[in-house]
Amino acid sequence: MPGPHTTIYQPRGFARRAADIEPFRVVEVLARATELAAGGADIVHMAAGEPDFATAAPIVEAGRAALAAGATHYSQAAGIPQLREALSQYYADTYGLDISPARILITPGASGALLLIAALLMNPGDGMLMTDPGYPCNRHFMRLVEGRGQLVTVDASSNYQLNAELVAANWQDNTIGAMVASPANPTGTSLSREQLAALSAEVRSRNGYLLVDEIYHGLVYEGAAPSVLEVDPDAFVINSFSKYFGMTGWRLGWLVAPEAAVVEMEKMAQNLFISMSTMAQYAALAGFEPATREILDERREIFRQRRDFLLPALQELGFTVPCSPQGAFYIYADASRFTNDSQRFCLNLLEEHGVALTPGVDFGHHRANEHLRFSYTTGMDRLELAVERLARVLG
Repeated sequence: MPGPHTTIYQPRGFARRAADIEPFRVVEVLARATELAAGGADIVHMAAGEPDFATAAPIVEAGRAALAAGATHYSQAAGIPQLREALSQYYADTYGLDISPARILITPGASGALLLIAALLMNPGDGMLMTDPGYPCNRHFMRLVEGRGQLVTVDASSNYQLNAELVAANWQDNTIGAMVASPANPTGTSLSREQLAALSAEVRSRNGYLLVDEIYHGLVYEGAAPSVLEVDPDAFVINSFSKYFGMTGWRLGWLVAPEAAVVEMEKMAQNLFISMSTMAQYAALAGFEPATREILDERREIFRQRRDFLLPALQELGFTVPCSPQGAFYIYADASRFTNDSQRFCLNLLEEHGVALTPGVDFGHHRANEHLRFSYTTGMDRLELAVERLARVLG
């Protein structure tokens, strides 16, 4: 025990930003689902935003070969030249765009790309328009660099997306830009080329920046999603090898930046990351091979089949989905017929009925307690089981 003259150390406390960054509730759901499964419970996993397929074999083999060849040292902070060149060719083949490899930086997941962009663009007190509902980490990255995500309520009337009119109506004195995702998490909705052009024009008219999350490109089920770079060469684009390429655990993403921003972003990458996993970068090169793309496209068709089963099944159960998801692997459903406390509702479904979902409160504030996100990243037999269980619960 401390003596009478012992000074007890009392720390000052943590930075205020820590309290402002909310927990990622889907991670908590996943942790509890894992605990229940370890105890013998049969859990239908529909919470994770992660493809259920293992990384395609050609990518895995390329990773093994890279390890065997000694690719275990740091790479350049912006990524290995071969991968940046492969991505440049990918933009040419997929979108008909001439994107210099020098404008492409490899990052530790899309999160690394978002961190670099936020650090580059935002001064303390600056705001960035983004959707409510939307991916929660976006606003938290802004807070990390002392900025602010300015949430704009979106609903079925705008296909759950920001548009030029909403940008004009919500722009504030401290707003420096707008961020959208197409296709979006949690709604799966997309922006057309014309909508992206109008959005870009509105943001440009205010001397702002446009940030577009394109990590679900490749997982679009009717037609193809246009890249914002087709209409705005100066937009900042965030992408990832996690979703279409199925490399979640490899933690590899990329960003496309205006040429004038590259030097500053590479400098920050040197300080923040040093480099990405060298082995993962060499593995990712195999993702562009025709045989691998065939595997990945077959998986996209499986996701489409799952969506086409689950969407009408949920509607028949009484959930409302006013905008059909065009891409990604999510359905954002209005559950107001059943609950006004999405977090408690999801907890009950998990604990009592073995169905793991994500509560709407993870994605913002607008009617969040009345919405659930269903992720169809599990096999069709498991989706059918989930629907059976939900039918019993909901009567």
